[in-house]
Amino acid sequence: METFRSEEEQVEALKRWWEENGKSTIAAIVVALAAGFGWQGWQGHQQEQAEKASDLYQSMLQSMSGAEPSSAAATEVTDLAQRLKAEHAGSTYAQFAALHLARMAVASGELQLAEDQLRWVLTAADTGSDIALIAQQRLARVLAASGDTDQALNILAQGAGTAYAASYAAARGDILLAAGKDDDARAAYLEARTLAASSVGPVSYTHLTLPTTWSR
Repeated sequence: METFRSEEEQVEALKRWWEENGKSTIAAIVVALAAGFGWQGWQGHQQEQAEKASDLYQSMLQSMSGAEPSSAAATEVTDLAQRLKAEHAGSTYAQFAALHLARMAVASGELQLAEDQLRWVLTAADTGSDIALIAQQRLARVLAASGDTDQALNILAQGAGTAYAASYAAARGDILLAAGKDDDARAAYLEARTLAASSVGPVSYTHLTLPTTWSR
């Protein structure tokens, strides 16, 4: 009888606990399940969007093969790049697409359009990332070509201490040389050569072979 009474008490205790906590327990389970399925759904959506962006970018690259700025292929490249920016603005694909648009704009002599595209990249990309540093350097060259030498040099000064320091110094040399500041340009080229020799970081737009009169 003692055992039976003990079991009855346990059953009653369970009933009371369920009456007091059952609803909240079910609610907690439902919330946990919903969160799990929601997370999976969000991940699936993100993956789907990444795949769509990748497909658009691949199509853009295919259209770029041999495309001239005035060709129908170049128009298709522009359309696909604009779609990437509009539909997948947060993706790296969109940032690369904007870099391509800037390059095409420079080739067409549309420096303001190139500047707009590069500034868009700088807004979208993470500060200090490779793509931001590349866009920043190209923006400096575009600004210099537009006649804004001071702003271009101020931008290039931000490349010190980065993996792109050598190419930034080389770009600074190009801009100073074009501005007729030969001595400053020589110093920038020498700095670029020194940085390139001491670093395994990327170097682009290099003019690291100095003019013969500057070899000493």
